[in-house]
Amino acid sequence: MKLGGKLSSKFDFILFGAVLILLVFGLLAIYSSTQNVTQVRNNFEKQIFALGLSLVLFFIIYGLPTTLIRTMVPWGYGVSITLLIAVLIFGKTIGGAKAWIDLGPLNLQPAEFSKIATLLALASYLELKGQDLDDIKVIGKYLLIGLFPVALIMLEPDLGSSLVYFGMLLTLLFWRGISSFGLFVVLAPPLVMISSLFGIWYILGAFVIVAAFLIVFKRNIFITSSLLAINFASAFFVKYFFNILSPHQKKRILSFIDPNSDPLGAGYNAIQAQIAIGSGGMWGKGFMSGSQTQLQFIPELWSDFIFCVIGEEFGFFGSIIVISLFLVVFLRILKIAGETKNEFLSLVTVGILSIFVIHFAINIGMVVGIVPVIGIPLPFVSYGGSSLLSNFIMLGVVFNIARSKQVIN
Repeated sequence: MKLGGKLSSKFDFILFGAVLILLVFGLLAIYSSTQNVTQVRNNFEKQIFALGLSLVLFFIIYGLPTTLIRTMVPWGYGVSITLLIAVLIFGKTIGGAKAWIDLGPLNLQPAEFSKIATLLALASYLELKGQDLDDIKVIGKYLLIGLFPVALIMLEPDLGSSLVYFGMLLTLLFWRGISSFGLFVVLAPPLVMISSLFGIWYILGAFVIVAAFLIVFKRNIFITSSLLAINFASAFFVKYFFNILSPHQKKRILSFIDPNSDPLGAGYNAIQAQIAIGSGGMWGKGFMSGSQTQLQFIPELWSDFIFCVIGEEFGFFGSIIVISLFLVVFLRILKIAGETKNEFLSLVTVGILSIFVIHFAINIGMVVGIVPVIGIPLPFVSYGGSSLLSNFIMLGVVFNIARSKQVIN
């Protein structure tokens, strides 16, 4: 009894069980959506292979000394940057993005693993003593660490992965306790950038808001001028940023506001996804019986739009189960982050949580039509070897931290 209680206190069986059930839903959906498509029929076997490798990595990472997590920071970040550069030179283009390195049975996507390395580097930087998040220099160095890999990823281009990095950057700052001024410094440029997509009047409105906040904060002339210059530069950067996107990504963003404006083009996936979700009803049409799924009305059902398969074949009931399982995963990881005594490990845990949450929110959101279709997998459910490996590496880190949280000072 004592041994069982000790084991359960160190290994979160509820969290691991929720992930296993999500894997089952994912494997069923991958099998159903690929068996009628000859060229991807072996995706199910590839996912099983990736799952086996992922579980091995998970238990290896779980058993490692927790102190190794910190020692991985410098070389891990360096290797990830090297891989991001290598993929731009030697990478394989899939779906308009040069984001994969061909390794035979698996296509390695460096952006997936760079998230982990960048997270460790950011957490290590924030944990340094004397870091004042009200200091523009501190925030600037922090953003440089986080946005350098984003710049490389945007050259692929991969908009979906880039958004995950932005979300992770903000989450770590919140968890660390950023001041209102520091938060303004980080959020103002994205506000201006988004506003510039809608026209000159929106840009002017954004600058009025920025100027008002600068007046309220009452900083010296150098800081105020620097922030105004950065925000002006952000507005001009949007045009360059939009131009480097691939044509299909541009169309996806433009069709987000009104998918029906191009129902057979950029808005097609969004419309068909909503039809599939809605047609499932309460209990679904049954495994391998969904018309949208089996007739392949939606491209890439096994990856970015896998929730459509679940919604159509398992219905509202199955969809709610999947969403509830994700909530269990999120709450358990948040509990571990809150209970971890070491600031660095706590930041790492909440950063991993942010990556999972952002993936979940964007993937589900684009399926139901509330965010643009930008292409991002659903953790533990969507097809993709790199994504699954990355997810289990992060999960292994979380379990490792949970195992040692009572002894780390």
